Amino acid sequence: MTEVAKKWIREQARFREIFESKTEKDNRFDHFIPLASYIRCDESREFVKQALDAGCDGGQTKKFEAELAKYMGFRHAVAVSSEEAALHIALRLAAEKLYGSTTGIAAPDGTGNQGALSGKRVFCSNLTTADLVNPIVFEGGIPIFVDSSEKNWSMDPEVLALAFEKYTDTRIVVMNHAYGFPGDIMGIRKVCFENDALLIECAGEAIGASYWVGEGRPDVGKGIWAKAGGVGDYAIVGFGPEKMMGPSGGAVLMQDDYEKQKANYLASGAKAAVPWNQHEELGHSCRMGELDAAMLRGQLLHLDETIVKKRKIYETYHTKLDGSMAYIISAKEETKPNYWMTTMTCESNISFIEVRNDRRYVYKDVHGTAAPMEIYDVLTAFHVESKPVYKPMSMQPVYRNSEYFTLDGAWRRYEDFYNDTFSLRCDRAREYYECGICLPSDADMTEEEQEKIIDLIYACYDKADLNRQVWA
Repeated sequence: MTEVAKKWIREQARFREIFESKTEKDNRFDHFIPLASYIRCDESREFVKQALDAGCDGGQTKKFEAELAKYMGFRHAVAVSSEEAALHIALRLAAEKLYGSTTGIAAPDGTGNQGALSGKRVFCSNLTTADLVNPIVFEGGIPIFVDSSEKNWSMDPEVLALAFEKYTDTRIVVMNHAYGFPGDIMGIRKVCFENDALLIECAGEAIGASYWVGEGRPDVGKGIWAKAGGVGDYAIVGFGPEKMMGPSGGAVLMQDDYEKQKANYLASGAKAAVPWNQHEELGHSCRMGELDAAMLRGQLLHLDETIVKKRKIYETYHTKLDGSMAYIISAKEETKPNYWMTTMTCESNISFIEVRNDRRYVYKDVHGTAAPMEIYDVLTAFHVESKPVYKPMSMQPVYRNSEYFTLDGAWRRYEDFYNDTFSLRCDRAREYYECGICLPSDADMTEEEQEKIIDLIYACYDKADLNRQVWA
């Protein structure tokens, strides 16, 4: 957006009274308010200093692995350079367990040439990022996307069961907990157990969140709160500039001693234990560096208190916005989210008008409602970061020909799919994308700043400068 366009938005009458002189700079926030940012603390600075003083191998990575595994309830953690790398290694461990090779089905005892998942289907969440899908393709697998639940924004167990009905030989499921709000993990676990499939639980967005692990489910203890990631056969987490912890890195967690050694081996370039560089399998060379591990060690100490701050931000949004104007992503009774990102869908009795293609978007100002990208533009104009909800993987140009399951079944079953009038009756992930927006959820945001952001959102709906108390 150009500066002229931003200024034109700020000068509209509906926004003029929101900012007072003591906080305004050209009628906007006097500093940038980020969508989210990682924890900054004195302990991280101290650990980084220790890492710099110790040199290349000061033990920070190993200490972080031990501390992360303990926090999440696993025996082992292997820290790597990114969440994508963590998933890649988890997929290779699963492939070895299921198919006998981590390097390629075409040549189990060699380098392979088609990947460890060559020709194998993998069920994965549709409302997610490419980092949690691309490694499947890199290993020669075929991603099959599973729709989100209407109860939460994560994978729907009922849709997963439909997918297994068609592809009974699928043995791997990759699911995420969208925006830090745990999905129906026990339902997903049950479907995987019934179909003899391994579950890779992606907890990068939900690190620190918990869910209730009750009675009557397979492979699970009685009546405990488990950390997100704790029910899957493998758990992966990721760190980044906008995540709860950062600025970069990831980890794969497991219970098995051999798989921990294998993951370390693969992440270290698959180098044989000899003095010279010898490789007997394809490796990744993606071990986490000492400085990243040092920063993350300090942040882990403050994760729970940051979740408390995030919860307060979420509750304020929920109290002020949920209802006639918006639907705020819900926190279910059997879960304790980490509230990483508060998201909402634009709802009102009047439908908004917005059109997007792969590169552009347009919307129309309509009294009494607001389009997601209208809110995005307004917040941008006032120096506030927001973001559209994830564009589903089934809508991405690179994956548009991949199969996609909803409660209606697989779209390939429909003879008229390529007819211009065809539409799925149930497509939750698409609905969340087309109606949703991620709201500023930075733990350092003040109450005053959040109130002004909410006022800006009110004003987007309030085209005729109606009394904003009506919406409160």
